[in-house]
Amino acid sequence: MNVLLIGSGGREHALAWKIAQSPMLGTLYAAPGNPGIADHATLSALDVTDHDSVVAFCRDKAIDLVVVGPEAPLVAGLADALTGAGIPVFGPSAQAAQLEGSKGFTKDLCARENIPTGAYQRFNNAPKAKAYARAQGAPIVIKADGLAAGKGVTVAMTIEEALAAIEDCFEGAFGEAGAEVVVEEFLGGEEASFFCLCDGKTALPFGTAQDHKRVGEGDTGPNTGGMGAYSPAAVMTSELIEQTMREIIEPTMRGMAAIGAPFSGVLYAGLMIDETGPRLIEYNVRFGDPECQVLMMRLKDDILLLLKAAAEGGLAHVSARWKDDAALTVVMAAEGYPGTPRKGTPISGIAAAEAAGAKVFHAGTALDGEQLVANGGRVLNVTAHGADVTTAQARAYAAVDALDWPGGFCRRDIGWRAIERESSRG
Repeated sequence: MNVLLIGSGGREHALAWKIAQSPMLGTLYAAPGNPGIADHATLSALDVTDHDSVVAFCRDKAIDLVVVGPEAPLVAGLADALTGAGIPVFGPSAQAAQLEGSKGFTKDLCARENIPTGAYQRFNNAPKAKAYARAQGAPIVIKADGLAAGKGVTVAMTIEEALAAIEDCFEGAFGEAGAEVVVEEFLGGEEASFFCLCDGKTALPFGTAQDHKRVGEGDTGPNTGGMGAYSPAAVMTSELIEQTMREIIEPTMRGMAAIGAPFSGVLYAGLMIDETGPRLIEYNVRFGDPECQVLMMRLKDDILLLLKAAAEGGLAHVSARWKDDAALTVVMAAEGYPGTPRKGTPISGIAAAEAAGAKVFHAGTALDGEQLVANGGRVLNVTAHGADVTTAQARAYAAVDALDWPGGFCRRDIGWRAIERESSRG
């Protein structure tokens, strides 16, 4: 099979690394890719916003499957263009991608299908949103409705913080994503990520993870796209997974089919777990980043076989098996992130880091001649596995310490909840 992978981040490097291990693979292409992905794929400067060009590329290279990594091309309808041209694609239609593209769309679906989630209201102007927030009180959650690269959500612990977040949205801090705002109930408990591969009819459970959104240790500071993750998430017991499938995933699949938008691709449920069970915080319609990195590290099976089955409606006939090991990834970010990251700083020591027992996935890197440099906010994902999260964490940080990148930083407490659990059992 010839495969085209769309994207350029750490998630796509992890997918390329895993796809390259498949005996089914012919040639792997990536657009645009990054220096790490180039170890596994032929890179192309293809403009993925030009759908006709993508279709033409696929025909020219005899592409058998397109795997779309990030959400923006899906929301923009790339999967529709490929499907319309008869090219199999892993990823949802534009209408189905509204599960991530519009937080209000998802909340309305939850209301129709009786899916457990926080109470909410949608607003298209600041005064009404502020009045609702004041009436509800803090803590409260303010979300830009559209795509905001993981940064359009404010968990406001005071009303003043909530009002400022509403102002930010309507004054353009998140561009068009903030033209509408969802104000919703704050959910307490423990957060977890749950993934399913979907083919429009069947949803196949595909692992659990827990990520660390805030930039600072102890889960402090502003939200980011994610500073690290580990898998599996111990909070997601087999009973909770069954409850999540029954109360959240299956009603979502039925509800999407009922509106003529059957969901195909990966459905990523952000959950809050409390004594009543799981409640849906939000959906994403692509693999998490950096959760994908730890899932790929633990997956026993051929990822290409599973992605092909999802694209072709064959998930009822396959399964996903997992290593018993835990996996943990530490995000190395550039100075200034999540504000304005400092680009162009030189990075070395990746071979030494991998010799320390980890896999280093490239997220925001570039080459300046022969020198690897930072080219984004989240730059490297240092990923390791072990018999438990404690062991995986120790290996990951040993690899972090082998890197030579003065312009980067990371949290030093990734996996802390799991490690507390493991030590209390110990």
